[in-house]
Amino acid sequence: MKPILITVQVGVVVSVFVFSYFLGAPVYWEIVSRVNSYSSSAVPSSKGNYKHNHTDNYAQKPKDSYKEGFSSADFDTFLQKPIWERPPPHSTMPPPEVFALTKQMVASRAKKKVIVVTFANHAFLDFVLTWVKHLTDLNVFNLLVGAMDTKILEALFWEGVPVFDMGSNVNTIDVGWGTPTFHKMGREKVILVDHVLSMGFEILMCDTDMVWMKNPLPYFARFPRADVLVSSDQVASSVDDDQLEVWEQDFYAAHGAYNIGIFLWRPSNIAKQFAKEWKEQLLADDNIWDQNGFNDLMRKRRGPSVEGENGIFYSYNGSLKLGVLPVSIFCSGHTYFVQALYKKLGLKPYAVHTTFQFGGTPGKRHRLREAKLFYDKPDYYNVSGGILSYRSSIPQDLLTSGPNSIENHFNLVNYQIRQIRDALAIASILNRTLVMPEMWCRLDRLWFGHPGVLPGTRTDQPFLCPLDHVFEVNRMLEILDVHAFGPTIHFREYSFLNNPRLPQEMKQSRIKVKLCKKGSEGCGEEIEGKLRLPRNSTDLEIFTTLSNYKDVKILEFSSMNASFHGFEDKEREAKFRARVKRYTGIWCCAENLQRGHIYYDIYWDEKPDWKPVPPATQQDDHPPF
Repeated sequence: MKPILITVQVGVVVSVFVFSYFLGAPVYWEIVSRVNSYSSSAVPSSKGNYKHNHTDNYAQKPKDSYKEGFSSADFDTFLQKPIWERPPPHSTMPPPEVFALTKQMVASRAKKKVIVVTFANHAFLDFVLTWVKHLTDLNVFNLLVGAMDTKILEALFWEGVPVFDMGSNVNTIDVGWGTPTFHKMGREKVILVDHVLSMGFEILMCDTDMVWMKNPLPYFARFPRADVLVSSDQVASSVDDDQLEVWEQDFYAAHGAYNIGIFLWRPSNIAKQFAKEWKEQLLADDNIWDQNGFNDLMRKRRGPSVEGENGIFYSYNGSLKLGVLPVSIFCSGHTYFVQALYKKLGLKPYAVHTTFQFGGTPGKRHRLREAKLFYDKPDYYNVSGGILSYRSSIPQDLLTSGPNSIENHFNLVNYQIRQIRDALAIASILNRTLVMPEMWCRLDRLWFGHPGVLPGTRTDQPFLCPLDHVFEVNRMLEILDVHAFGPTIHFREYSFLNNPRLPQEMKQSRIKVKLCKKGSEGCGEEIEGKLRLPRNSTDLEIFTTLSNYKDVKILEFSSMNASFHGFEDKEREAKFRARVKRYTGIWCCAENLQRGHIYYDIYWDEKPDWKPVPPATQQDDHPPF
């Protein structure tokens, strides 16, 4: 283990601490709007009946309460059924009592007294199936999934996933960060932890927006004296190997917010005491975020180190033994997608949690797709209408010349935005799905002012940045009125064509499109399997030339530079502009300014006076649409 020493300015350090501790707080407009977009459908919580509602959720039901036709033998078979084994055709749903979270149910799935658990409502069904698939591919079968609504309970049962009923009756839709229902879901977590610990089992509790890439159970077994092992939101690692983070290092992983999206609990008396106090704290005050409550209690006392244990220290009341998982291999959305810290240290990651991201749940899903970690259904890969892709060509000087300033960052990103705009237009004209290119950035995107990259991180400049750093993925997926915004433009992640789940017939049906000078020999013709398309073609010219290849699955452009000259159909152009103006987001943020964010503008090149500067006034503070 090699501690890494870093000196940082006090002002920056404070900003980093505040950010990591309140990760996800609605600091800037994009998070506020994300919360508002979901809050109208959230279910309000109630202090008066909340605790009562939860005391019965996990009550153990006697077997003689099963409905007629479902015997004790049926129940035992149900508990032992292999994961992914679907019920036989013409089966019926078992009675509700079967899905109660009993000690018998946990014991039937646990291995060496360890159970791996997540929970969700129906809006996260695809995340749950991805979570389970990754674990079973790693030969981890000691898992259970909590169903927060009837719809996901039934869906998981028919998929052959071991599921229990949490009885919480949460909405089946995506409730959104910060809403009352979001906080209700957090209380479900602590109640669940408390309940499983009372049964005498270790519980590895996970959020559904994370995936496992390596079996973590042998790693946790290396630290048998720890009562709790928890992940961290800190973005700088204090170790360069797979040891626990060094808790003494100021503003390293042990000082960032403990992230309860991944944590292991052992059923020690002190862990049970902590879980009980945490539960009572949250049930007494609906306004406390579960993660903040966990951090507040756990940090009441910190240290000293547990004698003879590397990385484990006393916490809470001075008796609970805590370890912070290394951020390089139990990755946040920053250490994995932005820094690729595990690669720099030559390590294999165990997990990635889609934090530090933008665009809400669609942004999380897209990031996992970019990393080829999301399991979509076959229809996602069998794209109707065909695919449009292109090779992004970026001049080297835009990538590396000059300082990593705001101006040079926007020079690089705007160059790519212009190409993407033309690609979106051509995809719309041909009714094809666009494979988004890789995006390259010179500056990180966060929620507060910073010097370009966070001090202590290993962020390259430039770096391959997630699409949600520049584009609002959630807006790109909105269903808009075609009469006002034109046809929907479907898109896929940059890694789509390299995904092993892509059907072979898709890969084999492609034609390369090479741009040529209009009027030159062979321009506009197909030669040796390559179609030569005149540069600066209009919408009608592109449609006339390329619609003849509508049965070809993939049109692969050699470049988008000077590919599209514009629309002859002005009505269609107006609708296209109205749609794509909504697609770009913001860069955040310049330091020491009240409004430090800068809006990307997909039509920046049409405004001669456009400069990458923050809004000067409140009236100027709005997206370019």
